[in-house]
This record gives sequence, C-alpha cells and structure tokens, in this order.
Amino acid sequence: MRLCWFPDNTVLCNFAAVDRLPLLEAVLDGRGRWTQAVAYEAEQSSRHHPPLRGISQDGWLRDPIEITDSRELTEVERVRRAVFGGVASQPLKHLGEAETCVLITIRPELRDSVWITDDRSAGTYARRRGITTKETYDLVNEAVVGGLITPGDGHGLLGAMVAAGRHLHRVSRRPSDLQQ
Repeated sequence: MRLCWFPDNTVLCNFAAVDRLPLLEAVLDGRGRWTQAVAYEAEQSSRHHPPLRGISQDGWLRDPIEITDSRELTEVERVRRAVFGGVASQPLKHLGEAETCVLITIRPELRDSVWITDDRSAGTYARRRGITTKETYDLVNEAVVGGLITPGDGHGLLGAMVAAGRHLHRVSRRPSDLQQ
C-alpha cells in the first residue's frame, strides 16, 4: 500500500483559511487520507471555512476510514480520554486525533503513514509512539522544494495563515528558510 498522509482538521483549516486547499491536495499527491471523525470535524468547520465543503465532493482524501472493530474502538476511547483529555460529556472532542493515532499504530497497512498536525501535545504523543509527524510548515516547505510554489509564496502563505488567525508552531522568518 502507498504511504498515507493523514492531515488533521487544524491543518485542513489552515489551508482553507487562506483558500489554498488545492495546494494541500497537490502536496499530498494522492496519499491523503482521513478518519470519519476528522471528516466530521471538517464538515463542522466548513461553517467558518467554506472551502472545506469541497474536500468530500472532490474525493482527494478518499472515503473517510471508519473504525468498527471493537478492539480499535476501545483503544480510540482510551487514547481520547487518557492521552488527549477527552471527557464523556464531549464524546467528539479529540476523537479525530485518537482515531488517527490508533489507526496508524494498530493497522499494519497504515504503520508507515504520516500524521500532519499543528497540535503540539498531539504531535509529541504521536512521535513518542513512533508515528512520523509533520506540521503545516513542513507541507509548505514540501510545496516549495517540490516546485509547486516559490519560497516567497510559501513565506507569504504561512504569514497569511497567521494573519487569518491560525496558530502555527513554526513559520519562516524569511523565504530562504523554506528551501531546505
């Protein structure tokens, strides 16, 4: 199976906030996947970021992966509560993060997948579990290195995301930062 890249909803919203989802699609290059919870989160976020509505229609993240196995469901709930601080009164909070981490760690065909998140604590947990992680910054850098955009455009894009109220952990100080 081809390596899968799982963007979380924060990453989808980062690109949607600046109307650059087509760039994200190009960077993912057919590798993009999402879970049922992340698809639901994106649907809910489309109220604030209308471009998110097109992801399901366009199909570039394919059908959401649904978890139905009882062992996986139990582990998702354990991770959601114990790791990400989810509570019973908010059953959807942190569900996307938990689903993605569990799928990547439990399903053999997904073990070499990449999770893309700008949630610092979630990324730290994932790295400790051996999950390769990237952030929005890394995707913009991939777009520059892959010739999809110029370093100046990438630098401007990260700045536009921050100006749009998105919280990125890393941004470029200058365009040349994105050529590495």
